[in-house]
Order: sequence, then C-alpha cells, then structure tokens
Amino acid sequence: MKGRGYRRKLTGTVISNKMDKTVVVSVERLVKHPLYRKHIHLRKKLAAHDAQEQCTVGDVVQIISTRPLSKTKRWAVTKVVKHSSPPSTQ
Repeated sequence: MKGRGYRRKLTGTVISNKMDKTVVVSVERLVKHPLYRKHIHLRKKLAAHDAQEQCTVGDVVQIISTRPLSKTKRWAVTKVVKHSSPPSTQ
C-alpha cells in the first residue's frame, strides 16, 4: 500500500466555526524581514474541514493538507490540541 506522500501539518487557532463542517483557522508564523532584520508575525487564514464539528472559537488545532474539498478548503482538522476556556459567568 502506497502512502499519500508529503502532507503539511500546521497548528493554528480557530477564529470561526459558523459554516457547516468547516472552520477557519488562523496560522501565525514568525519571519525575519530581509532588509531590516526585524521579526514580523505573518498570519494566514485557512479553511479546514471539521467532519465531527468538534471545534469551537479559540481552540488550538492541528490541520493537515488534503485534496481540494471545495473552492477554498484544502485542509482538514486532525486533532484539537487545546480547547478554549469557557467564558466566565460573572
């Protein structure tokens, strides 16, 4: 049985779960500016498939690259690394 080849894994924070079986994940990375040598935070919003609809806003999740599932969806949630804390009731 052949493998699927190289599949990228990224970790990010869920910023929206309003769609059906889809979440929007914000992935942040730190790069150094080529001229000024200052570190810059770059953020990318990725649509990911969440089949069990287990993610909520604020969760830290791991996503993996997949075949195109829709026009914008090329990622799938593999696991929830950390659940977000529920809002305090005061």
